[in-house]
Amino acid sequence: MSVKDQIAEQIRSDIIAGDLAPNTKLNEKEMADRFGVSRGPIRDVILQLSKEGLLISKNNCGASVNSVLDPKIQKLMIKLRRDIEVFAIEQLKDKLTARELADLDTILEQLQSAFDKEDYTEVTKIDISFHKYLINKAGGDELVNIWYPYVMRMRLNYKRITSSAECVAEHKLIVDALKNADIPAAIKATKSNIR
Repeated sequence: MSVKDQIAEQIRSDIIAGDLAPNTKLNEKEMADRFGVSRGPIRDVILQLSKEGLLISKNNCGASVNSVLDPKIQKLMIKLRRDIEVFAIEQLKDKLTARELADLDTILEQLQSAFDKEDYTEVTKIDISFHKYLINKAGGDELVNIWYPYVMRMRLNYKRITSSAECVAEHKLIVDALKNADIPAAIKATKSNIR
């Protein structure tokens, strides 16, 4: 992982964890000092995270953590994210190999492990990686690039931390349906997971 990717990952974690609250202004110099890099890589990271919807960057005003979504917009984003994920599941009909299904099981084990450690930032990141894996298998980078900003932006509003059993079970339903090549069941499970 490049230094820029590591910095982006750390800032994502800080936002997901709530250490960087919505509307927090980011200071390029302070960030450069924090990560021991020049301001160039920091600018690249800010640009990347702005594309993802986590930061908002304005000319001459610098960057800040994006604001919490208006409830109506949040509802729309949930619908759009759900539509993208249902589309992805439909593309996966008879596509996933045994190896890929095993990868999904591994992600679920990591999800359970993060819950066991009560590391909710990690839970969120693994949850996103589960969905990203499916989206990527269904439509590659193109579909991931459409979907990703919705997911990251929704995270700023995210309050639906369920019990570990419920969260892992919701994802397991999706995997089990895919293992059985039951696309309608996989779609139903996906819809109930995204709300």
